[in-house]
Amino acid sequence: YADHVAGSLEFIDELALPPSASLIDLGGGASTLVDDLLARGYKNITVLDLSSIALQIARDRIGKAGDTVSWVAANVLDFDFPTNSFDLWHDRAVFHFLTDEEHRTTYARKVAGAVKNGGYFLISVFADDGPEMCSGLTVRRHSEQDLKDFFATDFEVVKSTRATHQTPAGAAQRFVSVLMKRR
Repeated sequence: YADHVAGSLEFIDELALPPSASLIDLGGGASTLVDDLLARGYKNITVLDLSSIALQIARDRIGKAGDTVSWVAANVLDFDFPTNSFDLWHDRAVFHFLTDEEHRTTYARKVAGAVKNGGYFLISVFADDGPEMCSGLTVRRHSEQDLKDFFATDFEVVKSTRATHQTPAGAAQRFVSVLMKRR
């Protein structure tokens, strides 16, 4: 968990998408990314998370400004995303929980179908030297090359970075972030 996802915001700011751009924050829950996006003038935001409680925390925090946000409590693997609907799909720490190959393939199909041609996919997951467990669950770690190869059919890499995230408990977690563009 990260309250403010500064690394993601840097990528998003560099894209300079118009305020009308359609953005989805996957696994956004109680994160303040939606607050930061609203403050930047974005008007077409979806936040999808498994936890309706986490979504409600964000809604309560944001107040009336959150009325324009589409809040979706669902599993990414089961949700029917509208085709070619997002200019930016943001995933911070969802994909690394998908350790089953069938689930990973389903995820790739979902993101490819939902992101507009020429749109962007920003993914941040545990790096290949990151933790093997998170919240008591086994995760799959990735290198930049792993992500590039896995999503290569539909996306090309624009930029990637590696960073260390400090957890609320003080542990260091290595992350890799990759920005890709839909072919």
